[in-house]
Amino acid sequence: MINAGNPFIVMELREVGTVADTLGLDVQTLAIRQASDISRAFETLSGRVDALYVCTDALATRKRIRINTSALGARLPTMHGSRDYVEAGGLISYGPNFPDLWRHAGDYVDRILRGQKPDDIPVEQPTKFDLVVNLTTAKGLGLTVPTRCLLGPTR
Repeated sequence: MINAGNPFIVMELREVGTVADTLGLDVQTLAIRQASDISRAFETLSGRVDALYVCTDALATRKRIRINTSALGARLPTMHGSRDYVEAGGLISYGPNFPDLWRHAGDYVDRILRGQKPDDIPVEQPTKFDLVVNLTTAKGLGLTVPTRCLLGPTR
């Protein structure tokens, strides 16, 4: 599911397509532009897909409870890029740990305030990621989460 009004989603959608091709999965793009498109979008999904990946953007974030409720009603497991969606009833997310990113942002501010030029500071990619599973949603979908996923982080 993508917000077709968000031009930045194109990059994420391209990555989704690449990964899906590698895994031998078919991707059907479900475009929404506003909240009123969500119900109609789920009607078009009925019986056509086995799972739903929701691209993260402002519209999807604002309507994450509605999207997850509709997905659960359609018996569709959902995948998200942020734990906020799972806390709002989604099944699973894998994405950067935002508190860790905010701490790193503070390091950048500190370096700049100490006189380092922003142009001299390299851009860093996230290094800490979280896999979050909503066990209540999994149970509601009749899914069993492997014990290995329940053990917590491994290092």
